[in-house]
Amino acid sequence: MEMQQFYYDNKIVKKFIYATIVFGIVGMTVGLLLATLFLFPNLTDGVSWLSFGRLRPLHTNAVIFAFVGNAMFAGIYYSLQRLLKARMYSDFLSNLNFWGWQLIIVAAAITLPLGYTSSKEYAELEWPIDIVLTLIWVVFGINMIGTILKRRERHLYVAIWFYLATFVTVAVLHIFNSLSIPVSAMKSYSVYAGVQDALVQWWYGHNAVAFFLTTPFLGLMYYFVPKAANRPVYSYRLSIVHFWSLIFLYIWAGPHHLLYSALPNWAQNLGVVFSIMLLAPSWGGMINGLLTLRGAWDKVRVDPVLKFFVVAITGYGMVTFEGPMLSLKNVNAIAHFTDWIVAHVHVGALAWNGFMAFGMIYWLIPRMTKGPLFSMKLANFHFWIGTLGIVLYTIPMYVAGFLQASMWKQFNPDGTLTYGNFLETVTQIMPMYWMRAIGGTLYIIGMFVLTYNIIKTVRANAKIEDELAEAPELQKISSGRIKGEKFHPWLERKPIQLTILATVAILIGGIIQIVPTIMVKSNIPTISSVKPYSPLELEGRDLYIREGCVGCHSQMVRPFRSEVERYGPQSKAGEFVYDHPFLWGSKRTGPDLLRVGGKYNDNWHFNHMWNPQSTSAGSIMPGYKWLFDNSALDISDIEGKMKVMQQLGVPYTDAEVANAKNSINEQSQQIEDNLHADPDFVKSYENSKKKAAARGEEFVPMRQREIVALIAYIQRLGTDIKVKDNTKN
Repeated sequence: MEMQQFYYDNKIVKKFIYATIVFGIVGMTVGLLLATLFLFPNLTDGVSWLSFGRLRPLHTNAVIFAFVGNAMFAGIYYSLQRLLKARMYSDFLSNLNFWGWQLIIVAAAITLPLGYTSSKEYAELEWPIDIVLTLIWVVFGINMIGTILKRRERHLYVAIWFYLATFVTVAVLHIFNSLSIPVSAMKSYSVYAGVQDALVQWWYGHNAVAFFLTTPFLGLMYYFVPKAANRPVYSYRLSIVHFWSLIFLYIWAGPHHLLYSALPNWAQNLGVVFSIMLLAPSWGGMINGLLTLRGAWDKVRVDPVLKFFVVAITGYGMVTFEGPMLSLKNVNAIAHFTDWIVAHVHVGALAWNGFMAFGMIYWLIPRMTKGPLFSMKLANFHFWIGTLGIVLYTIPMYVAGFLQASMWKQFNPDGTLTYGNFLETVTQIMPMYWMRAIGGTLYIIGMFVLTYNIIKTVRANAKIEDELAEAPELQKISSGRIKGEKFHPWLERKPIQLTILATVAILIGGIIQIVPTIMVKSNIPTISSVKPYSPLELEGRDLYIREGCVGCHSQMVRPFRSEVERYGPQSKAGEFVYDHPFLWGSKRTGPDLLRVGGKYNDNWHFNHMWNPQSTSAGSIMPGYKWLFDNSALDISDIEGKMKVMQQLGVPYTDAEVANAKNSINEQSQQIEDNLHADPDFVKSYENSKKKAAARGEEFVPMRQREIVALIAYIQRLGTDIKVKDNTKN
């Protein structure tokens, strides 16, 4: 049979590896800064774009899409060519994929610190960037499918099944969760509201973890672990069961992020059932990975690549055991909103994704440079310091989570909360935050060691060039099933049919959960007393979103005695019908704010936002001094915002839209009048007037500044529902 010669494209793999390393350092450095801000909350005092609320989404996006995303592309572009015995379909598309992805990352790095955010977790990027992301993802898909269609290998290996499922599912998730109506070039509102928005977001959020951080890395595991161990995959049958059961079950599990919330119980219970079932395929994959090393454990002692892979797969097993456990309602009641979840997420990110990426890089670079790794000792040092970093990061966070949950729920014999002040919890867990910062520092030191090792390896060895290969052309055979051929081997040589079946498998769960929640009105009972936000409150809500307040504060009171005593009546679905987007949050670094409106006067909020420690001793909240700047709140888009809200079903009248700016002036004047009740405010206000005059600046009245809009929004929260006045927080 005549052999065809061709070249594997190693240069595109090199580009993605280098981007992985660069953005890994960037994302982890931002993460370390955030950990430090828990210890020194005013470290970046007065610098808006370095505030915790704005940097947190930058950290998550940088780690997920820049570090892990680039590692995923590097592994896929390397393995896909060799599994298919074909160069990538188009060098142009490969490079467009690379440069387009880096453009998206840079756009995120610029816009998120500037406060341009949708606030939807792991999907914070605004609509123009979302569109570019969609296009680049399609480019990746076309390139991958085009390569599959021109392959020289008949059967698609298990890794490719996971790559195809990743492409299809991420596309579906991203498009449906990102549906929004633009107000301006960098502002939009989600088409979903409240409960429906929460369900769609966590259908996306959970499955972004599943199909961006898990399935592609399982594909990489199925390729790189056997290669590094020089052993075949333990079980072909187990890989089939693992793949199909995982992609079918995963898509149902999103509602376990919303247990005890205002989401309908039937949807919550479906999420729990399928989350528990997920344990079986997840552990099936872990077992398949670890047992692939049978007969090669002697290599693990000396080969840092295998060490990284073993800890990565073990971390995957730990996370996928813990995930189903956290979806049990009695466990979730303890863990949700605490640092336990932070620990859970970081076991996955640091061990599973991080160590798989490191092992893959240490394996790939010497092969592509045709020479040895510069230093095996440094690679082993990276492994051990990285492992120690994971331990020192996660264990204190587990302890902090248990401590938070137990303190929040404790009562005195007379029925009052033992720790009525939320800050009593915060002060108790500060030592754990110190240990977290130390663990993160050790982990990032390992990243710098890897960078040095790779630079020295590349410089010492041959330049990374395209690799010559040869294989016979794929001969056409019957399109039907060959006699004696079983269904799955037939499916493995039918990429289109395999992709269609995978798409059907992932759509079923989403359709059954989301369509009834959106279409059947009885799922979201309305409450007549709940009214749309006033124009000033709407502007304040957008500021709340811009500053990332949802990253530390929830707006969801669960039906527990401790929460009802602390915050007020439990949340009801009808309260959120005008919330585009929803702001339920997923972490309580500070107290829940759903019913905070009217609890404190305007002056308290004014002082709290300027210097949180002045009103709440021991607070780790930073000040928001830029909200007080001598510049006017931008209300130029208010009519446009209200018109978009009208399109989304919010009952603003045309007269209210036309009168929006007058309404803002009236409500903001009332807040300024309230602030003048404090003599200290009056004195400071008059001094600032004199200073502005001395500098020759125009003085902007307080009623026109951003802080007033934010106060208006906070004072509105929960006031549509009658609230019992409980213990101050």
